[in-house]
Amino acid sequence: MKFRFLVGLMVLWSVGVQAKFVQSGMELVDTIPSGTSLSTPDLRDAVSVWCSEFDKAKSAIDIAQFYVSGEPNTTNGPLQKVIQHLREAGERGVKIRFLMDQHGLRISDKKTIEELKTIPNLTFKLIDYNKIGGGIIHAKYFVIDGGKSAYMGSQNFDWRSLKHIHETGLLVTNTTIAREMQAIFEVDWMNQSRVQQGQPPVVLNTKTVLADESQPDYLVASPNAFNPPGVGDSQSELPRLLAKAKHEVKIMVMTYAPLSYSTHRPRPYYPIIDTAIRAAAQRGVKIELMVSSWNTGKPDIDYLKSLQVLPNIQIKVVTFPQAKEGFIPYARVLHSKTMEIDHKIAWVGTSNWEGGYMDNSRNLEMVMQNGAMANRIAELHQQLWDSQYAKPLEVDKDYPTPHPGSEK
Repeated sequence: MKFRFLVGLMVLWSVGVQAKFVQSGMELVDTIPSGTSLSTPDLRDAVSVWCSEFDKAKSAIDIAQFYVSGEPNTTNGPLQKVIQHLREAGERGVKIRFLMDQHGLRISDKKTIEELKTIPNLTFKLIDYNKIGGGIIHAKYFVIDGGKSAYMGSQNFDWRSLKHIHETGLLVTNTTIAREMQAIFEVDWMNQSRVQQGQPPVVLNTKTVLADESQPDYLVASPNAFNPPGVGDSQSELPRLLAKAKHEVKIMVMTYAPLSYSTHRPRPYYPIIDTAIRAAAQRGVKIELMVSSWNTGKPDIDYLKSLQVLPNIQIKVVTFPQAKEGFIPYARVLHSKTMEIDHKIAWVGTSNWEGGYMDNSRNLEMVMQNGAMANRIAELHQQLWDSQYAKPLEVDKDYPTPHPGSEK
């Protein structure tokens, strides 16, 4: 089986065709930090997928992002390539809407924002999502032609996310789900206008909407109050899935803590995910949790250590070496948000596993009840887990405070 898989890849390479991993209208897409020993030859990278999708667009491209950042001192970086394909779409008459969170301005590259605004047929809007859900637009997604296809994942509209960060996403050709993503965009686009005009946002749900788990693949999102019909609540769905686990759960996420990311001190307690993980471990489920080196500050590291000492839980911290070009701020990090359960269920999302993401902020998560996709997510996890970059969390170690924006 493995031999036939390798032969198939060799044939694809020989004819210049890039391999894909597709299951039931979901294509798994990743970004591997350059210069590492990690390899995923059967997966397309985000740059290739984004450019291809923009090239296919006939009438509309709708994009939602937290921030944007182009590579300095170059005109041919990965994001510049993406923007060029977006420009070509606008030039041929495709209507483009770009929605960015206002709080992302402080970390955005102003030059790139101005470049986006020069694209023909592109409308750029800032949204203060804090006035809507109490958080931010943290989702990273786009929709093509009203829902013919869509993309969601951990990649920000940032050159580093396309070259120097471990990221995972999905190209969605399941039109039912792509249309639901379109509906989410329309809700936020509408509420942006209402907030800008001083009007209250339109609340769509006053009670928690549970996901329809009878579907093989389904989208969940947050915040629940602003999800359109057909889209379940991600905050309730994650513990529901963890409660189903019988044998194993493999998780990759940038940051994990039973606390909210609020600037208020002490940070509000957020036990929903943590309680579900502890309950799974207590009933014998083997859990592997990988977090980034940005997760080692206090008090987060203390909560991670309290998990590590429990039976059936193993935690590893991922640290990538600096790029050959030298230190790059806010890069070289694990940023994927994935989960695999019992080789049956796969989860790919945009949320970190802390409070503030699945309760107050706009995020999207995809659940795929597909064994082949679950196995491929597990393999992606295992490759990093077994690599030189992932080290077991040491309970007795005094971890340094992370400084992702500097070389300290």
